[in-house]
Amino acid sequence: MRSSVCLLAILGAALWAADVKSGPSPEVLRGKLTVRDGQPAQVETAEHKVVILDGDDTTRKVLGDKRLDGFQVEAHGHFTAPDHFRIDDSYTHSFLVRQNGRLKMVTYWCDVCSIRAYTPGPCVCCQRETTLDLRDPDQP
Repeated sequence: MRSSVCLLAILGAALWAADVKSGPSPEVLRGKLTVRDGQPAQVETAEHKVVILDGDDTTRKVLGDKRLDGFQVEAHGHFTAPDHFRIDDSYTHSFLVRQNGRLKMVTYWCDVCSIRAYTPGPCVCCQRETTLDLRDPDQP
């Protein structure tokens, strides 16, 4: 009996720790992305609500890419205020754009060096500007 109580206590503590670590379940924000110089990126929802986006450093760099302006997007994360949305960390692929009706992951490609990047800017090898390369999320 005592070992059963101990086991239940351990399992309960593990479940509590997992719940605390994972935090609240993520929300999904969908809408049209607007990217403007000197301003944070924002999404206009189908209900015409404007929401300012934020995220980790990698996500902020992607959100500053003017080539994404006007895309329909899907962002996973949580609201930090009624009009502010924090996108989950970039390694979770929590920011997707819609192209030809399909959700795509935002990546960047150097066709000279065949190097893929996850932020816009020059290639780490040849320093030529990378091209926007939208990919299926399940594509290797």
